[in-house]
Amino acid sequence: MRLPIQNITFILLAIILMGMLTSCLSRRRATSSVLKRENYHRKKGDILTDVSGTSGFYVSSGNLLTDYAGLLGVETSELKNEKLYRFINDWIGTPYAYGGTTKNGIDCSGFAAMLISEIYGKSLPRSSEDQANAVKRKYERQLKEGDLVFFSFGGSSINHVGVYLHNGRFVHASTSKGVIISNLKDGWYYKSFKRAGAVK
Repeated sequence: MRLPIQNITFILLAIILMGMLTSCLSRRRATSSVLKRENYHRKKGDILTDVSGTSGFYVSSGNLLTDYAGLLGVETSELKNEKLYRFINDWIGTPYAYGGTTKNGIDCSGFAAMLISEIYGKSLPRSSEDQANAVKRKYERQLKEGDLVFFSFGGSSINHVGVYLHNGRFVHASTSKGVIISNLKDGWYYKSFKRAGAVK
């Protein structure tokens, strides 16, 4: 059975649009339109998260390391790099923008590159795919704070990146929710998880 040309055109446009919405290749520098920030009725200081069992945010107590330890499910003493959590807290909730690198909007690879540069003093390529090729690969069980986790949404190539924290949690710039903390083990992420590694 042959499909009319209009149906084929519609299907191709739908596939291209899905690729754009799920990708974070970020090869271009210009900032595109910013997706609307979803605030989940959060108050200033609350930590935006989509970890299963949360209401969309982790309520802040006012103590930075206590808050992040609670969200990550670890003891406060395990959070050795306070500068890292201050950086994350400063960017949390920033909306997503393809190619963006500012508080008006940032994409996943831009966020990862900026975090790694400012916190660890190391440089990364601009695209998530190139970043995946620039790390020393690790198994999931070997992941440590500051390692990178890579995903492939809707294809075989790497098109999303996050920075691993603790206990399966990672921070990233989500296309729908902006800079947020998520759980690698949550089904949506885990089925698309491709590889991980440490920045050389």
